[in-house]
Amino acid sequence: MDNSLAVRVRNQAWFQRFPRALPVGLFTIIYAMTLLAVFAIERVNDRARLIELDRTATEITSALQQRAATNIAYLRAGAALFETTQNDDLPVFSDFVKRLHIDKNSPGAQSLGWAMKVLPADIDKARIPGTYAQIPIWPRPGPDQPFSIPVTYLAPETAINARALGFDMYSEPLRRQAMDRAAHLDVPVASGKVILKQENGVNVQAGFLIYMPVFKFDETGRNSLRGYVYSAFRAQDFLNSASDIYNASGMGIELYDLERRPESLLAAIPLNAEAGSSIEKEMALGERAWTLRVTAPQSQSLSQLSRATLLFGSIVALLQLAISWLITKRASADQQALDWQRQQSAIRNSLTRELNHRVKNTLANVLSIIALTKRRAIDLDDYVDKLTGRVRALSATHDLLTKSEWGSTLIREVVEAELAPYSEASDNHIVMAGPEISLAPNDALSLGLVIHELATNAAKYGALSAIDGIVHVDWHMQGADMAEIIWCEAGGPAVSVPEKRGFGRDLIEKVVAHELKAEVDLQFHESGVQCRLSVPVRKHTQFALRAGPLSGLRDQSV
Repeated sequence: MDNSLAVRVRNQAWFQRFPRALPVGLFTIIYAMTLLAVFAIERVNDRARLIELDRTATEITSALQQRAATNIAYLRAGAALFETTQNDDLPVFSDFVKRLHIDKNSPGAQSLGWAMKVLPADIDKARIPGTYAQIPIWPRPGPDQPFSIPVTYLAPETAINARALGFDMYSEPLRRQAMDRAAHLDVPVASGKVILKQENGVNVQAGFLIYMPVFKFDETGRNSLRGYVYSAFRAQDFLNSASDIYNASGMGIELYDLERRPESLLAAIPLNAEAGSSIEKEMALGERAWTLRVTAPQSQSLSQLSRATLLFGSIVALLQLAISWLITKRASADQQALDWQRQQSAIRNSLTRELNHRVKNTLANVLSIIALTKRRAIDLDDYVDKLTGRVRALSATHDLLTKSEWGSTLIREVVEAELAPYSEASDNHIVMAGPEISLAPNDALSLGLVIHELATNAAKYGALSAIDGIVHVDWHMQGADMAEIIWCEAGGPAVSVPEKRGFGRDLIEKVVAHELKAEVDLQFHESGVQCRLSVPVRKHTQFALRAGPLSGLRDQSV
């Protein structure tokens, strides 16, 4: 056996126990690593998208604060104008507002106006400063309201803004809260979510206001509140006006007053796709906290790098699967080669043992034949003739077994081989009949010796010695595992029971019967010799060795 092959097979033994472990295991590991790499790439991309989303939210926050800061600057300037005049000089303020061009320089603001403080005693006689027109204040203040803050002037002077003139903003809680806080802090303060009085019921938007207080001064300094310079905003227009400052194309934007709740939504730019990552930012506008939420669209597919990684990893995994399958197949082929070599070695060993056994048996038979023939031979010539014939009988049967490779041999072939010398002169002297029955090698040898002895005796003293003599050889199955063979002579000289037992008779009745494990019935009738013997029929399809390490092989022939 090839030692290098044995060593290689021993090292690869686990391939045989787990033939799919290497291909499937390596494929699983490589593909899992590929998926892990894709996952890591997507995580990095997600973080990059979040960073980009945070940057966009920061830009939007800055843009909104920039828009509000511009308007707050106008409010501070207007308040300073009123505080320097110490009079309700509305024409001066109106001229100031007109010069600001709010519609161009303060995008997002609905209007900029003035709301003066009116005490309860002056409600019925309140007039627009600088004119004799009376201001109809609505709604009428309750008895517990200390004063009113009606809308006195709004710019630009349009029909839409005119709807809010005279409205007492102090009568509404959210506006009042913002105005009181502005007066307390003396800074611009934004209100909560409101509906502006300019709305006419069509395309109504939520809004908010920013108030800047105006005070009266005397010799001791600031004295009392005069009113408020304020700006009114439509929230959606305010959000849209800042879009030219930031880049948030394709993103969803939501602006909330205070915290994010459905009822606190001020304005929104909807997302026209499936929502993905989102981020929230708090921002301060006019001393009030707002919440900005920016949502990015959901990424519908893997990034280009992830797709390339997945493709490359899949190809590598498949290649590794093919290579490992070839390695496993090679290991399997090596194992089969080793098994074949072991089988051949076992066959050679068994054949050697079987040959040794058969040679010993044959030599034992030859020695027995020599000894018995010697003791009963009349002279040297008689000894040589008898010995030669019996050895030839063994040789003829051996030739049959050799042709069949020491496998099964038909009864007919054994009989024909032994009677061949006597059937050449006339075929009518020998009649054979019987089915095809196969015998094991040793059984065929024993039967060959029996037929030889019977034929020799018939040729000397029986039916084969006469011209009209006939030998009938018949065989048939006797049960499931035995065959009966009948030798019957007729037409020869009269036969009598011999007074002395010869070697042929001993060979038939004792030696061969012992080998066949069956009784032999040899009768000497006057009409001719008759012999009945049974031969075992062993079930096998090919010659099975006497012994060997191969599983499943048993000696069925000896």
